[in-house]
This record gives sequence, C-alpha cells and structure tokens, in this order.
Amino acid sequence: MHTVFRIGDIRKLDKKSPLYEVDLKLTSDDDQQLRQLTDRIREEVDRTGWHRMGQLLLKIGQFNKAEELYMALLEQASNDSDKAHIYHQLGRLKDGQGQYTEAASFYEMSLEIYRRTLPEDHPSLANTYNNIGGVYDNMGDYSKAVEFYKKTIKIKEKALSPDDPDLALSYNNIGGVYKNMGDYSKALEFYEKSHQILEKALPSNHPHLASSYNNIGGVYNDMGDYSKALEFYEKDLEITKKALPPNHPDLATSYNNIASVYDDMGDYSKALEFYEKDLEITKKALHPNHPDLASSYNNIGGVYDNMGDYSKALEFYEKSLKIREKALPPNHPDLAYSYNNIGGVYNNMGDYSKALSVLEKALAIQQKTLPSTHPLIKVTKGNIDYVKKKM
Repeated sequence: MHTVFRIGDIRKLDKKSPLYEVDLKLTSDDDQQLRQLTDRIREEVDRTGWHRMGQLLLKIGQFNKAEELYMALLEQASNDSDKAHIYHQLGRLKDGQGQYTEAASFYEMSLEIYRRTLPEDHPSLANTYNNIGGVYDNMGDYSKAVEFYKKTIKIKEKALSPDDPDLALSYNNIGGVYKNMGDYSKALEFYEKSHQILEKALPSNHPHLASSYNNIGGVYNDMGDYSKALEFYEKDLEITKKALPPNHPDLATSYNNIASVYDDMGDYSKALEFYEKDLEITKKALHPNHPDLASSYNNIGGVYDNMGDYSKALEFYEKSLKIREKALPPNHPDLAYSYNNIGGVYNNMGDYSKALSVLEKALAIQQKTLPSTHPLIKVTKGNIDYVKKKM
C-alpha cells in the first residue's frame, strides 16, 4: 500500500504566517490498528477488476468518477447478473449525489432482474430493499422507508449471524427513520442494537463505528441531552478525522453535528465556527444542488437568527430553500422546515403577513407527510397562532 503517516504535533510557524509545521511519524508494517483497518476495507471491497475500483470510488465519495466507470461497464455487461449489480451501484451513487428519483429508478431496475433469478429470501434482495428504503427515507416518505427496511431485516435475521455488521446496518437504518418520525425511544433502541454489533465486529477506528456514535449522539441531541450528544459526536469526529480524506462529506457531517449542539447550548460563536468548517467541505465535496448543502446554509442561518442578525439569517435560509426546491419533492418535510425558519425571521422582523404566508406553507406540508403527533406540527401551529395574535 502507499506510505501512511500518523500526525503528531501541529504548530503554526508564526502568528502572521498561514503555514503550519506538522510532525509526521511513519507507520510500520506491524502497526496493528492500520493493519486491522486495511484488512477490513479489503473485505468490504469484495469484487475484482474495474468493479472493485467502482466500489472503492463510492466508498471514498468520488461519485462522478464512479458514474463514468459504471456507465462504461454497463455498455460492456454481457449477462443479467452484471447488469443488476451495475444498476444497484448506479443507484448508490445517485443516492449519494442527492438525486433520489434517479436512485430509485436504478434500484428498481436492479430489483426487477434479481426477482427473476433469485428466491425471495436471497441476501442480494435484502441489500436492494435496504437501499430503496434509504431513498424513501431521503425523500421524506417514512412509512415506505419502514416498509422496505423491515423486509430487509426479515431476510437478514434469517440469513446472517446475530453479530454480522450487515444486520447492524439494517438496525441503524430503521433507527434513522424512527428518529425522523420523532419516535426517539425506538430510534435509540435500534441504534444501540446496531452499535453493540459494530463494537464487536469492527476495528476501533472504522468509519462505520464513527457513524454509529454520530447517530446515537443525534438522538440525544433531539432529546435535549446536550452533554451526552457532545460526548458521542466527539467520539465520531475523532475516528472520522483519522479514517477519511479531509474533504469527505462524513467529516462535514461531524463538524455540523458538533456545531448543532453548541447552537442548542447557546454558544453561538462555537456553533458558527464548526458550521463554517462543515460548509467549506460540503461546497467542495458535493453537487451545488445537493440537499446536504442546503442543510449547511440552513444551519448557519439558524445561528445568525439566534444571534438576532435577521438579515444574515434570511440570506442563508433563502439559499437553503432555493436548493431544496430544486432537489426535493414538493411535499418533503425539509421544505416545511425551511418555510418555518423563514417565517420565524419575518416574525422577528415584524413582517407578520409574510411570516403567516410561509408558516402556512410549512404546516400544509407537515400535515401531509408527518404523523399528527409529530412535535414539528405542534411547533408550526404554535408559530402560526403567535403571528395571528400579533397581526
């Protein structure tokens, strides 16, 4: 493999210089942690030739290069098995790019081929069900997402060991849907099931373990337990900085999540510092209309909103809304979230007619897509009542 170093001390040369001095220590061939991580990644990238290269490109977030490769492989595919695999991989990369409708289309083409050639309980069908569930989750159709994730779990619980990382992935995914639905106890239950498996199965510096810490931290954050949330988010960041390239989207997510805790704690300068780190990576790593970029703009807008800088807040909220209107279905809950935030700014600025208009848009979407008991619906109704009293 290529030369690998561990980063030691980092020192700025002087106050005026943008240059830093970094102490690097060359890893040796008997570095146990590095060997475990390398061996694990080799196991996960399990195909040969160009297919192996495609899997690696997806794993490191190089979606455009992966698409070029898989489209070329599709032209050369000589049998249904190869075509099903390539359609599946194209679905993965479109999902990674935030193009969910196209992702669903590729996954369904893959599923159609697999159903002609495989029994209903075959593990390959489970993987496709899992990814289709992920697309519906990203599109905000949570009931559909749960439906496909349950199909996945049913197959995997029969086919796999109770300690298999693939089963952990399914528990993790359905936990994410419950989190999105506001059922935090269910979300934590499935995230912890997933984490227990991953701790046994993976090296301590594996990116999937980092993601697991991140997800548990997210539930604690939503529950208002900020010290617990920060504890898990910092564990995630520690692993992610070691395991992934410096411009990987997962590193941006880690910065974003730590920022969100500081934001909730009222430490706005710290929140802005970490949100800007997130935005810097996200702008480089993702498509300009990717929903994650919209989230980055939205979050920075939220900090300015909390600081009382309403013109700045509106600027970033509108950047976020512009992307979401292009990238998401018209009834996606994230659109409602944007409308709610913009309505709040207009309310704070005293423009109650504009506030009421956008808040009603938010409520209409939420009532179509979320359970009637979801806390966001209660928040939006409360905001509308408040604005009406002010008018």
